[in-house]
Amino acid sequence: MPRIADLSLSIPVLAAPMAGGATTPALVTAAADVGALGLLAGGYRSAAELAAQLREVRSGTDAFGVNLFAPNPIKVDRAAYVEYSLALAPVAHRFGAPLAPRPVEDDDGWPDKLDLLLSEPVPLVSFTFGLPPTDAIRALRRAGSAVAQTVTSAQEARWAQDVGVDVLVVQGPDAGGHSAVFDPTATVVPRTLTDLVGEVRAATRLPVIAGGGIATSTDVAGVLAAGAIAATVGTALLLADEAGTSAVHRRAIAEHPGPTVLTRAFTGRPARGLVNEFMTRFDELAPLGYPALHYLTGPLRRAAAAAGDPEWVHLWAGTGHRAVAPGSVADILARMAG
Repeated sequence: MPRIADLSLSIPVLAAPMAGGATTPALVTAAADVGALGLLAGGYRSAAELAAQLREVRSGTDAFGVNLFAPNPIKVDRAAYVEYSLALAPVAHRFGAPLAPRPVEDDDGWPDKLDLLLSEPVPLVSFTFGLPPTDAIRALRRAGSAVAQTVTSAQEARWAQDVGVDVLVVQGPDAGGHSAVFDPTATVVPRTLTDLVGEVRAATRLPVIAGGGIATSTDVAGVLAAGAIAATVGTALLLADEAGTSAVHRRAIAEHPGPTVLTRAFTGRPARGLVNEFMTRFDELAPLGYPALHYLTGPLRRAAAAAGDPEWVHLWAGTGHRAVAPGSVADILARMAG
């Protein structure tokens, strides 16, 4: 059976999987080259696209992981969807972006991507948005993969332990991008990441990797002192040379002095990003509904990014974004490790 200790990190920092393009095979390989570990982001990719990325990473390293979205859709209310679509229409028209007239609901290609990872096992498979089926966890472990589950509370950690995962990725509320919370209707409880790590460690016996708002070597040292075996960083790598971060997102991270907030305006699921006009105008109007809202707003966001307009694009970022600096993955991870 796989053991998390077999991953043997010489730098106790993981490159978090950032779906949507920021995480690239080059970023994952670069993390491995300095003794860290990178995870490919399987979300929003077809199994064929993920397979191509697996081949690219394997040409450079055997030390990496893959993250998948566990099936946990949030059905959108049809009337609320139509109302939100009508509110978005003037902005979409400005960019020439189509809006889907009916909600698109899918499982992000879950069966095909699971089959891929069973036929081509990787050292570590992690999940977010909820628990995968228990038989999937058992099958991955039989194939030789360690299984990690992203959790946001001690209760979620207990559930994950009960279904047999090997390690917990504890995500604090300061994390950029989507919250991994199992129940997106739950109220986010403000707390420090170190306190959350302590709560999870008291509730379970599993090893813990911690992330969310980590921006400096002091932050990394803090979670290690709290009992985590490693830290995981995402926002800190958005300006990395090897990252696939869009030009408009890079510019916003580098120049935006403002705060980050949680919003469901872009995807119908809580996610943290830099405040812009889209969030200000639509956050209170947006219903819960994932992935329906992700598909609804996707064409508008892509058109705005192509136009270089940061006001109508999701600008995912954690609370530590002001400390982010450009450079190679090797240099950034070395700084984070201290």
